[in-house]
Amino acid sequence: MTADLVLAIDCSTTASKAVAWDREGSPVAEGRASLELLSPHPGWGEQDARHWRRATMLAIQQVTAQIDPARIASLCITHQRESFVPVDASGEPLRNGILWLDERSRGQLATLDRQFGHGALHELTGRPPSMTQSLPKLMWLQEHEPDLLAHATYIVDVHAYLVHSLSGEWITSVASADPMGLIDMRRADWATDLITDIGLHAEQFVPVVSPGTVIASVSTRAAASTGLLPGTPIVAGAGDGQAACLGAGITGPGCAYINLGTAIASGAVTDRYVTDLAYRTCAGAVPGTYVLESVLRGGTATVTWFMEHFADPRLEGDVFAFYEREAAALPPGADGLMLVPYWNTVMNPYWDPAASGLVIGWTAAHRRHHLYRALLDGIAFEQRLALEGIASSSGIPLREYVLLGGGSRSPLWGQIILDVLDAPVARARSADATNLGAGILAAWAAGWFASLQDAAASMTHLTDTFLPGTGAAAAYDQLYREVYVDLFPAVRASMQRLQELSARAAE
Repeated sequence: MTADLVLAIDCSTTASKAVAWDREGSPVAEGRASLELLSPHPGWGEQDARHWRRATMLAIQQVTAQIDPARIASLCITHQRESFVPVDASGEPLRNGILWLDERSRGQLATLDRQFGHGALHELTGRPPSMTQSLPKLMWLQEHEPDLLAHATYIVDVHAYLVHSLSGEWITSVASADPMGLIDMRRADWATDLITDIGLHAEQFVPVVSPGTVIASVSTRAAASTGLLPGTPIVAGAGDGQAACLGAGITGPGCAYINLGTAIASGAVTDRYVTDLAYRTCAGAVPGTYVLESVLRGGTATVTWFMEHFADPRLEGDVFAFYEREAAALPPGADGLMLVPYWNTVMNPYWDPAASGLVIGWTAAHRRHHLYRALLDGIAFEQRLALEGIASSSGIPLREYVLLGGGSRSPLWGQIILDVLDAPVARARSADATNLGAGILAAWAAGWFASLQDAAASMTHLTDTFLPGTGAAAAYDQLYREVYVDLFPAVRASMQRLQELSARAAE
């Protein structure tokens, strides 16, 4: 049988999803299994890494139950970034995996600053220290669980863990590992001196290769658990942000993506290694490129927070549709209510672990749907702040934008982003562009296309393209320039002091 499909696996924070794609970028079969988030202490985020394997195997089983596995030419993995787990020689986890959203390492950030300095680490790894990356969490483990780390054969990202589960091989992609904060970006390899300086050993980190490289094949054991054919090639993937960029069809400069997911990643592609506080620099899914990326840790997760804790419990039916409808009737600026969406601290451009959400302008006239509209407005303002910083620092003009992710299904949110950016905004045909990005890498490695750029051009498609002109852009521009950009800096010192006093009161 002709191998006319590729299999992409996206092991995200909430689920592992497997999709079989054809060479036009259309999904043919899908499988999904949920993952449980564990929080043993406030601010902690963990998962049983064995569930990454179990959920992935189950998702693949669902796909192979729908199609002949002989049709699968190759498979590729994308995944939640920065999440990691220490394992023994057989690949069994020594503890729960620690996730990107975990906030236990606040104290270690100050240690990193004193020991290395923001600037040196930023230039080396492409990003200043933040609680999102693995680096400070590994330092936390060194302080609190040193025996465990000493006995860890490997410390692996989600990609490496799943590749081993499917093949028995220990290897990962540089575009999967670099968000950990331990990669020398210029060399595209582990920063061995940094690893040694935090008390670990370079041998505890598996080899890294370029995305799109065939790195292993499905083992007989994994084939029995998944329905895949033994020997199916496994292709080096990329983290979910870089995969989403590729899945949006962006392989070169001039266009930016905005991935409206649990966290919101947005960015642009360059072939030059540059760094700036306005973004973090990641290894691109296209070998030899970099993604200049903004990450807002609270994206649709903040929308979910609103629905769970602020939506009127008396409402029946589609509560989301109700608030979309009510918010759509409001003018730009939500009748004087403005929100800064730092619900889960802030990375670029401030890199401030003390940051938190901010809402100003409350009056007795405001209702729940005003807060919802202010939330959508605030996240859109934050995308403009980030993307203007990327364009200004890198010298890359951004002429158009592509929306993807679950949040792109909201017509209201798409319209707000269009008006705030005041530039053409298109919607990716597949909201699941992250998974598609892994599929594109698998298709290229399978030899379907002459280049990765050709693969992306053939397998990605845009649906609606919206052009400015509603009349709201001018109002949003004034709100952004005259209020939003100065809002967080104006209260930053007070916010830091508030956190200090709150921490003291909790002791």
